Amino acid sequence: MGKIVNAAKMSFKSMSANKLRTALTVLGIVIGVSSVIMVYSAGEGIYNLLLKQIESFGTNIIETEIRVPSNKKADGAVDQQSNSAISSGVQITTLKLTDMDDLKKMSNVVDGYAAIMSQDQASYGGETKKAFLSGVSAAYIKIDKGEIDSGRFFSEDEDKSLAQVVVLGSNLKEKLFGDSDAVGKFLTLHKEKYQVVGVMKERGGSLGMNFDDYVYLPIKTLQKKIMGIDHVMYMVHQLKDPARAAETAAEATDILRANHEITDPVKDDFAVVTMEEMMKTLNTITGALTILLLAIITISLIVGGVGILNVMHVSVSERTAEIGLRKAVGANYRDIMRQFLTESVVITLFGGLIGMLVGVLASWGLAFGARSFGLDWQFSIPLKAFVVSFTFSAAFGIIFGIGPAKRAARLDPVEAMRRE
Repeated sequence: MGKIVNAAKMSFKSMSANKLRTALTVLGIVIGVSSVIMVYSAGEGIYNLLLKQIESFGTNIIETEIRVPSNKKADGAVDQQSNSAISSGVQITTLKLTDMDDLKKMSNVVDGYAAIMSQDQASYGGETKKAFLSGVSAAYIKIDKGEIDSGRFFSEDEDKSLAQVVVLGSNLKEKLFGDSDAVGKFLTLHKEKYQVVGVMKERGGSLGMNFDDYVYLPIKTLQKKIMGIDHVMYMVHQLKDPARAAETAAEATDILRANHEITDPVKDDFAVVTMEEMMKTLNTITGALTILLLAIITISLIVGGVGILNVMHVSVSERTAEIGLRKAVGANYRDIMRQFLTESVVITLFGGLIGMLVGVLASWGLAFGARSFGLDWQFSIPLKAFVVSFTFSAAFGIIFGIGPAKRAARLDPVEAMRRE
């Protein structure tokens, strides 16, 4: 232990004698390690942010979405292709309100709603604003996390009768009506008058959607009077027992296949998703993103390691006579190896500690900046970030220091002293 301490003291002495060279070498390690800390912190922040947004829809639900049929077995890649096809304009029109009603009859289902989305101009007085139209069933307000601020939500009878009533998101209400009460007034939507029966409480964004800019209206009204369709985009069903979600999703899949006359599962034009499956997908996405970024950061660490390699080779060259003298007075191969390998590891660990501190500060700044933009971003750094950073530092110190250390340890003492 004493030999290692002495070697460490000599390492710090050597580092202080060559401050600029040491600083430039340490800088590469600092950048790499701080980047590792930031990547893990950002991954944790993104995961928690998306998790909260998914949970904002409720944890006791199953969701049924439209899906473009494929000739391949359903998996993540096929679902991604389906989403791309839908976003590029492919329409799936097979999911109906009757499907929603059939799934509501399942023993583990409390209630359910269907939904479809559109866009239009909403006008009141001299104000005209672009609005996102969300046609939903009346049960939406009982299942979703949204709450009414004033007025009420529309009823099932109003949905069945294609009533021209709307509920406004808080932002849209402010844009159109300002501080005045909107409930009871009529706005123009698709060249028709719609009565405002309620205003939602401020909710913010989730998964790229700002609910506060929505106009909620009965799904049948949106289908028949504005869009001229009879299909829906997705359905949500509330469960009595969330522990039976997988079993209920399987039952729902069987019902929908029977309704849509599908005998081959790869031809499914829908996907029933549980919250557990959403969590697994979220874990896969954030995990893959973290690994990808770490792979890129490894290049930065390698560059820093090459810097250590060069510095240690120069150090061996400059201290050849010193090495020869030490060997002449009794230092053996292991002593010289220990000295130079310790010096390499000390440099990388020193850079690693500074990098960790810089990474923590930068991660805090990232979280602060995200919150200033209205994101519910938590400042969090998992323990494994520090473990990985420390391991990287020590490993690179050994890997890139062992070559120069061997070179120093193998020097002939007589030849080394002659070079003075």
